[in-house]
Amino acid sequence: MSDEDDLEDFEPDLDGLEREDDEKETEEWEDHRKEGEDSEEWMSMPLTEDMMKEGLSTLCKTGNGLAHAYVKLEVKDRDLTDIYLLRSYIHLRYVDVSENHLTDLSPLNFLTHLLWLKADGNQLRSARLNELPYLQIASFAYNQITDTEGISHPRLASLDLKGNHIRMVTGLDPQKLVSLHTLELRGNQLDSTQGIKLPKLKSLFLAQNLLKKVEGLENLSNLTTLHLRDNQIETLSGFSKEMKSLQYLNLRGNVVADLGELAKLRDLPKLRALVLMDNPCTDKSDYRQEALVQMAHLERLDKDFFEEEERAEADETRQRRKEEPEAEPEPPLELDQSWI
Repeated sequence: MSDEDDLEDFEPDLDGLEREDDEKETEEWEDHRKEGEDSEEWMSMPLTEDMMKEGLSTLCKTGNGLAHAYVKLEVKDRDLTDIYLLRSYIHLRYVDVSENHLTDLSPLNFLTHLLWLKADGNQLRSARLNELPYLQIASFAYNQITDTEGISHPRLASLDLKGNHIRMVTGLDPQKLVSLHTLELRGNQLDSTQGIKLPKLKSLFLAQNLLKKVEGLENLSNLTTLHLRDNQIETLSGFSKEMKSLQYLNLRGNVVADLGELAKLRDLPKLRALVLMDNPCTDKSDYRQEALVQMAHLERLDKDFFEEEERAEADETRQRRKEEPEAEPEPPLELDQSWI
C-alpha cells in the first residue's frame, strides 16, 4: 500500500503530497544502493562532442538577444565517467546527467546560467558546487553522498538527496538558501533531525531513516508537510507550537505505542491530516476517538475523514474530562517507628 493511497482524498493546499514513496520505489532505492556498493571501476567514458550533438535541444536567445544557443542537455544513461567538456557550454540552463558513473560535477561550476540539474544515479560522494546564482531545482538522488555541505545556491527552491548515505544534516545555511521550500532526504541514514534550520521550508521528506524522535525543527514556521514514515520514532516530543503552519504529518510505520503521546500534537494549530497507521498505538480500540479528543481541529486520521458522530462523541469526552475533579495525591505513608 502506498502513501499515495494515504493521500488520495486529501489534496487542498497540500501541494506535492503525491510524491510519497511506495513499495516499488523503496525496492528501487535498494537496487541503486546495491549497485553503488557492488560496482567495480568503470571504463573511462568522457562526454564527447557527438554525444553533445545528440543531447542538445531548445534553442534560445542569449546575451544581448542577437545570439542563440542550445540551453538544454540530456545525456542520461551513457556510462559517462567525465563531463569535462561541459566547461565550454556556458549557456546551458537545463542539464540531465543522471544514470551515469560520475564522481565529479565540478565542470558544472562554469554553467552560471544553470536553472535545473538532475544528477541522479551516479557515484557522487558530495553535492558540493560553487554558488550558482540561478539554480532553482537540483536532484542528486541515489548516489553515495555522505553529507550536505557545499550547497549554497540563493534561488534553489527544491533539493532532492534521497537514497544516499547521509548521517547528519550540516552546512545548510538559511542565510544562503533563502528560497529553499522543498527538501527531500528519504532513504538516508539520519538519526537526528538537527541541522534543518530553514525557515522558508514548506515540505520536508525524512521517511526511511533511523530517527527515534523529532528535534530541532522549532524554526520551521512555514512547514506545511512533514513525512517521517518508516523510522523508529517512539515519542512525539519535539513538535513545537512554533510549527504553526504544519497541515500534514505522516508517522506511518514507526513505533509509537502510547496513545498519551497524541497530546503532544495539540499545539499544532493547523494540523489537518495525521497518518499513524502501522504504529502499535493504532491497535487500541479508542485510537480514533482519542486522536480527535486531543486534536479537535483534525480532519482526517490515516485514510478516513472524521464523521460528525465521532466529533460529537469526542466533544463530550473532552467536556467530561474538563469537569472531572483532579484526583488529590495520596498522603505519604508514615514510617512506623516501632520497626526501627
